[in-house]
Amino acid sequence: MVHLDQGERSAVRMAMAVSLARLHGAQLIGVFGQRAQPHRVGVVANWPSPEYSEAAAASQRLFAQVSEGLPEASWYDVNRGSDAELLRQITDFARYADLVVLGQHDDQAKPLTPHDLAEEVVLGSGRPVLIVPYAGEFTEVGRRPLIAWNASRESAHAVSDALPLIADCAEAVVVSLDARHEHAKDGCQQLSAHLACHGGHAKTEVLVVEDVGVMDVLLSRVSDVGADLLVMGAHGPAGLPFVSAGAGTRHILRHMIVPVLMSN
Repeated sequence: MVHLDQGERSAVRMAMAVSLARLHGAQLIGVFGQRAQPHRVGVVANWPSPEYSEAAAASQRLFAQVSEGLPEASWYDVNRGSDAELLRQITDFARYADLVVLGQHDDQAKPLTPHDLAEEVVLGSGRPVLIVPYAGEFTEVGRRPLIAWNASRESAHAVSDALPLIADCAEAVVVSLDARHEHAKDGCQQLSAHLACHGGHAKTEVLVVEDVGVMDVLLSRVSDVGADLLVMGAHGPAGLPFVSAGAGTRHILRHMIVPVLMSN
């Protein structure tokens, strides 16, 4: 499933979702949904507005064009209510997909969706979510993944959910940020062996983090190794020193530099 709106990055998300669907012979579901624009005082509000209807129609046409040749492709308009209703409907659609493709919120752009859309879907849908940054071009993901590993339930779910994307990777990097834990190195090596069973090759790192910038260290390693995908558990505090529940998830969602696959 891919979320669509009238923003410029919608086409980038759609292209990535179509590429993944072709690669895996999958059905693709496009879900169009965005906020209504505020009405001026004294103007009678009609819904859907002409602007919304035009944006939805344009999205449907583009979706039909780029998804041509897929085994099956369906487009839906969730036709917004309140922010809460928009979040609910998109999250509900997500529960019926193997993978959900969303966009990173851009504070500088026109707010077409609630700022916490990605976080709400990650934590509420029970499905893996691939979040695409609001800047940059990403033609493929999973050839050079970096896995943030802390031996938690959330990180285990994320790795399992990412396997279809990373099983044939050129090389994965498994990073533990919990150098205080005596078994951190062993855990990374066990995960590397697990990935090898699926045809992947991984090297391991245990990083020493001495201040509160845990997630910044992780993002720095993503850049240093040239990763094209970050795989991590969402809202999982166990094993991540100095990071309270949810803080790491929100930091990555704000500052991500490559697509991120998150599972809860």
